[in-house]
Amino acid sequence: MATSLSEMTKKELVRLIETVIDRKLVEVFDTYEDVELKPEVRERLIRQRELVAQGERGVAFEDIVEQFDLD
Repeated sequence: MATSLSEMTKKELVRLIETVIDRKLVEVFDTYEDVELKPEVRERLIRQRELVAQGERGVAFEDIVEQFDLD
């Protein structure tokens, strides 16, 4: 990955944003069985939860803030 935001490709930036959004959605909807979601959103949350359970982790938001000096 690029070392600064200005050096990121569009694809890298989109992936970063998707990762952050996925992590936050899982955090917010930790148990979302009673929440009405679009099927594709529900499937993505389930997939993300399974990846996290397997030890897969994205980049921590705090690390991104520090890496790009965003604070």
